[in-house]
Amino acid sequence: MVKQTYAPTMTDTMVEVFKTNVQNTSQSVKLIRKLSQHIPGVLINFDLEDCDCVLRIEGEHIPVPRVIKLMNNNGYYCELL
Repeated sequence: MVKQTYAPTMTDTMVEVFKTNVQNTSQSVKLIRKLSQHIPGVLINFDLEDCDCVLRIEGEHIPVPRVIKLMNNNGYYCELL
């Protein structure tokens, strides 16, 4: 008798979450546009109702230092949670 085991396949999708000081929708829309230009192929959104004004990025490769630098260069605080 051959024993079969199931191993779920892993995807390469990662999720990184950042604490920011982004305050409103117009700021978040501007930043999503800028981040998307510099980091293509990822999904980006903000949760401005969260106490940490969370930036969430999902994709295969997320260059965390680059995200923080882009946010800082545009005048915003950004810290990996």
